[in-house]
Amino acid sequence: MPQKEKRMLWKSKGLLTSKRAIVMAIAALTASQLALPATAQAQGLPLIRDTEIEALLSDYARPIFRTAGLGSGRVTVRIVRNDAFNAFVLDGSNVFMHTGSLMQAKTPNEVIGVIAHETGHIAGGHMAALRTRIAKDQTRALLTQILGIGAMIAGGVAGGDSGREALQGGQAVMQGGQDVIMRGLLSERRSQESAADQAGLKYLNATKQSGQGMLTTFERFQQQEYVSDQYKDPFVRSHPVATDRLARLRDLVSSSPYANQLDDPALQLRHDLMRAKLAGYLERPGTVFNLYPPSDTSLPARYARAIGRFFQGGSGALEASLVLIDDLIKDNPSNPYFWEVKGDVLMRSGKMKEAIPNLRQALKLAPESTLIRVQLATALQNTGDAATVTEAVEMLRKSLVTDQNPHAFRMLATAYYKQDKGPEADAMIAQAYFLEGDIKQSQIFAKRAHPRLRPGSPEWIKNDDIVNFRPQTAG
Repeated sequence: MPQKEKRMLWKSKGLLTSKRAIVMAIAALTASQLALPATAQAQGLPLIRDTEIEALLSDYARPIFRTAGLGSGRVTVRIVRNDAFNAFVLDGSNVFMHTGSLMQAKTPNEVIGVIAHETGHIAGGHMAALRTRIAKDQTRALLTQILGIGAMIAGGVAGGDSGREALQGGQAVMQGGQDVIMRGLLSERRSQESAADQAGLKYLNATKQSGQGMLTTFERFQQQEYVSDQYKDPFVRSHPVATDRLARLRDLVSSSPYANQLDDPALQLRHDLMRAKLAGYLERPGTVFNLYPPSDTSLPARYARAIGRFFQGGSGALEASLVLIDDLIKDNPSNPYFWEVKGDVLMRSGKMKEAIPNLRQALKLAPESTLIRVQLATALQNTGDAATVTEAVEMLRKSLVTDQNPHAFRMLATAYYKQDKGPEADAMIAQAYFLEGDIKQSQIFAKRAHPRLRPGSPEWIKNDDIVNFRPQTAG
């Protein structure tokens, strides 16, 4: 090959690489919505679990999901520990909500509005449509590159003025093709956002709820549209708020017969308690006491200070926290979550036996809570008593019937090890790793357990599925 032609081909390869980078950048525009990991843990999302918050979000979402035709239990609201305001969907089974969104939203209706919008994406099949669009655009981009590179190589061979014209023409073909793809993708995203708005408002109207919360959320972030992406909240980057879209949303909200519908006071209290609990556990104690000063004698403020006092540390922190929690329990003895928090701070202080009666009372008041059951089982098996380990095993197995929780599998494995049931313990570790998306480690433990499990038993069957699991590869 002539040296000049080699140089042109090298240049074209460099341009091909840069154009592929552009295609990848297009995909990255919707990365949070297009990625489809085996589990959220595999995606690296820092999920948190809490009985009280999950119960509240489930109550927020259930009427919306039912109205959207998504059925009971098909979609779950998951909590991501992140200070930024954001919510997103990865698939048709989960809505992910940042703790920052929950703490910044002042009313239940604001969170419900966001859930309704994300439900519109799920019901509309937007994730699948975007994946299909990306796949088509990547193919189209590759064809555009081939045509452009062909023209550029031809120009390199021809040389002279005609060669330069061919080279410029090839570059124009490539750049023009990418611009068309980018415009098309952005147009589709805007269309989907608008469709999700309208669907969300339809669900809110059907459940006799105001759309004002959704509108408030989008108005809050409209001013960020002209701010550098570096400083935007993730919600703005993944939910572009065009002026005309916001105007349509205002019209739809104001024309609803439920535009001025307010949240039920009892629901507002639960919302405020959720925000207080998140602040107590996630914020610095100094921040907690600034947000909820002693002059604020409301129930949420007392809740936040009781938790914050424990994390403040120092001499007497546990005792001071327990005094505040006991005051909450005295005034609200039927609230399971105050009992749960008392058990939690005792467990964090290494006082497992003292935590047990409080967690038993929490479970008695909230018998369907799998997370409280797991927490109680954890306290039981850490007492060192063989009888309590047996009880812990029964509790953990019961919790796993309805909630496939990796932590519960690990605790069950620990209990089995204490009972000298090594194969069963290895099988539980395998299941924990599998749920977390670590297939390699999962299969290591599964293969170790497999020959020692009773063939045909439930553990053997699940273990066999892991041993023979083959991840799908893109192709």
